Amino acid sequence: MPFSILLLIVNLVITLFLVGLIWIVQIVHYPLFDGVGSDNFIAYQKRHQFLITFVVGPTMLIEAFSSLLMIWYPPVGVGPWVVLAGISMVFAIWISTAAIQVPCHTKLLQGFNQAVHRRLVRSNWIRTIAWTARGALVVWMLVQVLSANLRV
Repeated sequence: MPFSILLLIVNLVITLFLVGLIWIVQIVHYPLFDGVGSDNFIAYQKRHQFLITFVVGPTMLIEAFSSLLMIWYPPVGVGPWVVLAGISMVFAIWISTAAIQVPCHTKLLQGFNQAVHRRLVRSNWIRTIAWTARGALVVWMLVQVLSANLRV
């Protein structure tokens, strides 16, 4: 199997995992923060940040690394603009995470704050939409690769 196709498969699997994860976080996990209670919230938030890092840290790094590698190993049938669009979405997700979501989580370590919680939930739509679009794009890449291989 060509490395470019293996790379696309890794990128597809990781991205689709992250799409599912972000929807669970957006619809279930973040909205439930306000039900934890003020007595337990700081401990809950610390534990959340610690544990979620084991899930999102490695997968986001694999997604970013495999996306960047596609610049040098583009799958046959996928144009460079598609690869760059996918990388742009990864950058948008990382920027949103670093500039908005992480600071919200840091503020929530001081205790539950309704305004910060609302900002976290609302701003997380940036990542939810970007990852969903990215998931669709990577699926489209696979379709293009399959189509190119069927024509050969």
